[in-house]
Amino acid sequence: MGILVCMTPRADSLTVEVVDLIGTVVARYYEEYEHAAAEHSLTGAQARVLRLLSLEPLPMRKIAECLKCEPSNVTGIVDRLESRGLVERRPDPADRRVKLAAPTDDGARTAEALRTSLHFAREPLGRLTVAERTLLKELLQRMLGVAPE
Repeated sequence: MGILVCMTPRADSLTVEVVDLIGTVVARYYEEYEHAAAEHSLTGAQARVLRLLSLEPLPMRKIAECLKCEPSNVTGIVDRLESRGLVERRPDPADRRVKLAAPTDDGARTAEALRTSLHFAREPLGRLTVAERTLLKELLQRMLGVAPE
């Protein structure tokens, strides 16, 4: 009798190299984001919450889902942002029992300043042509299953 061996297909070397490069890009992005946050006296987590809220006001539960963390962590982060006048809590117009976290005007300005201060986005991506950046964007969208704009 033969032995049936069930093996997971090994990733080819090109795929491994691409995954390693993606990991390096992610690490550099987070390093730059932490630095930009510190320039605004924020932690990286506070900056990420502020950036997320600059897109739309959200309930704590949804912020936690987006950031893949515990809602209790988000509550503490929002508390600290609120104490600095960057975020406010307001009732959800669709369900007044739910509170939404939303940026104040100062919070929205800070989120925009954070976004534009990321050297990572300007320098390495700036070395690519518009066509290359467009292709990269489309490829990343396909990888993530996001419909192209």
